[in-house]
Amino acid sequence: MFSTLELDLRPGSGLGMFEIGASLWNVLDMLRGLQHLFPQVDVKYDPDSSTTPILLHLRPHLDLLFSGYHQRLSTISVKKLRDPNPPLTLTYKNSVLSSSEDALKRVGVSRMFGPTYPGDDLRYPGVSFSFDEDPRGESLKSPATQSDDRQQEVKRIIISEKNPDGVPKDVLDEVAECPAMAGELYRAVAKVHEGITMYFYPTASEPVQVIIGASTAQDITVDLGPPLRVHYKEDDRMTIHARGSQAEAEVDGDYFYNYQQHGIDFLISGSTHVVKKIILHSNVPGTPLFQRYKRCPWEIEGRPEDDEDESPPRKKFFERVEEIQHFLAPGEAPPSMILNRTDDEDGLRLPSSTTRLFGYDGVILEATESGQVVTVMLF
Repeated sequence: MFSTLELDLRPGSGLGMFEIGASLWNVLDMLRGLQHLFPQVDVKYDPDSSTTPILLHLRPHLDLLFSGYHQRLSTISVKKLRDPNPPLTLTYKNSVLSSSEDALKRVGVSRMFGPTYPGDDLRYPGVSFSFDEDPRGESLKSPATQSDDRQQEVKRIIISEKNPDGVPKDVLDEVAECPAMAGELYRAVAKVHEGITMYFYPTASEPVQVIIGASTAQDITVDLGPPLRVHYKEDDRMTIHARGSQAEAEVDGDYFYNYQQHGIDFLISGSTHVVKKIILHSNVPGTPLFQRYKRCPWEIEGRPEDDEDESPPRKKFFERVEEIQHFLAPGEAPPSMILNRTDDEDGLRLPSSTTRLFGYDGVILEATESGQVVTVMLF
């Protein structure tokens, strides 16, 4: 026997615990604690693109669509309204809109939401009601279907953000700034040999700067709050490639401040407690680090062409590794090292488990075989 899933409908804002504009990382993290309500979650994406829209299918009622660049919830689709496994009850302004016993019909929508423009679907700002199981089949509908039939049963409800000019948005568009984004990172500008400048929502907030070799663990905690995790550096296998004094500089007791909610790690010296390295994560689907970190929308800034250049060149997280390599050092790419993050996980197989490490002066790029940059390390 399934318990009833009760969700309140908020046009343009969300459904139940799901808020338009919430990040993929936050939603999946929340779903881990709701397995009694959503025991099966399917994640669908294009493995050849780092900016693929991502669809979460929560059987049998919900599809959650996330934008490709910033991985934010843009559209919620509710279907199989009368499927009893589990029973679904939808409310609107404290009134029952639909339940497994009471079908939602065209006349019921009109009574609850009022008049709207003519069409096969009933569309209101931030929500629409469809009378087809699959909207892709609209062109195959029987001519006998009457769009003004008051007893037509609603088969699908779509919740999306409201567009100020009233024109429906493309479902693949990025989500405009909204309350669900408050306090979250929207841009991180990285400068090689220097550090990063982080910009947060709301966009009027003061940026936060972390400088390699200068900012301390205390500075970071004051600006960002305590990390979600503190991890002491134990894996020293890369020191075999270090040269002389650089190897000696790897002091025992170094530790990481892990800010998974921003997609950033800081490696901090165990002796001086000053930042030594910064790691930025792209949260690329299909890779071993997917969903361990929220996507960090990083940009690597180059040198301006002259002193009056107010817009220095930048390369962003969604650009291919070949373009970023040419940006960092025009000419032939350096030799790469091969890394398989599943080597320590027996039996784990992923589409993009093998990556390559490209080292430059002050920065290391980790990229998949298809050219998607997974992490950027500044040192």
